[in-house]
Amino acid sequence: MEGNDYKVRLDIFEGPLDLLLYLIKKDEVDIQEVSIARITSQYLEYIETFRMLNIDLAAEFIVMAANLMYLKSRTLLPKQEQPPEEDAEEEDPRWELIRQLIEYKKFKDAAGFLSQRAIEQEARFALKPEKPEPSEEPAPLAELSIFELIRAFQKVLKRFEDSHDLGDIVDDRFTVSDKIEMLLDRFHPGQASRFDQLFNEATTKSEVIVTFLAVLELMKMNQFVIRQGEALGEIEIERRGAAEPVVLPATEELPA
Repeated sequence: MEGNDYKVRLDIFEGPLDLLLYLIKKDEVDIQEVSIARITSQYLEYIETFRMLNIDLAAEFIVMAANLMYLKSRTLLPKQEQPPEEDAEEEDPRWELIRQLIEYKKFKDAAGFLSQRAIEQEARFALKPEKPEPSEEPAPLAELSIFELIRAFQKVLKRFEDSHDLGDIVDDRFTVSDKIEMLLDRFHPGQASRFDQLFNEATTKSEVIVTFLAVLELMKMNQFVIRQGEALGEIEIERRGAAEPVVLPATEELPA
C-alpha cells in the first residue's frame, strides 16, 4: 500500500491541540504532569499512521510535530546546556505548551457546555401531548473523534502484525472499491458489528489498510455510522437503516 495513489480526504475539524488533549486524556494524566517524551512518541505515531493511510493533514500538525521534537530534545539536555535565550525565566521547556493546552481546553469545555445548553433549550416545549419514545439512533458520527477511530485502527494493525509473519508478501487483490462492495454485501441496513471484527478475514497488512480506507469512505457516503458506548470504550460500526445510493470512488484513484 505504500506509495499508492489513493488519497483519503477527510474533513478533520480537530487540530494538533485536540490530538494532544486526546492523548493526555487517554493516558489519564494531568495536563501539568504530561511527559513530553511520551506524548511526542504517541503524537508521531499518529502522524505516521495518517501518512501511511495517505490522509491529508493541515500544516499545523507538522509544525506541532517539529515543536514537540524540539521540546523533547530540550528536556534531555542538562540545565547548563539549555539554549541561552530560553534560560531567562522558565526552567521547564514544557510550560509554554502546557499553558496553550490549558487555555485551549478552557475554551473547548466552554464551547461544549454552551452547545449542550442550546440542545437542552431546543428540547423544551410549553406543551407535550405525548411522552416521546426513547430514541435508539446511534450517536452522530461527529461525536466520535477521528483520533479515537485511528487509535482503534492502530490496535488492529498492531495485533495483525504481531500474529502474522508479513515477510515480503504484497497482495493487491483488493482495492478500496472492492472492499466497499464487500462491506455493503456483508451488512444489511441496521446490522452492526464490532469494529475490530471487520478485519478477522484479512490475510495481509495491505488488506487491513484497504478495509479501513473503505470504512472511511462509507462513513463519508453516510452509509455507515460509528458509535462508542463510553469514552475510550469499544467501537461499533453499523450500516444505516435507510440505504442511500452508493457512488463508488473513481477507479483511477484506487491503488493499482
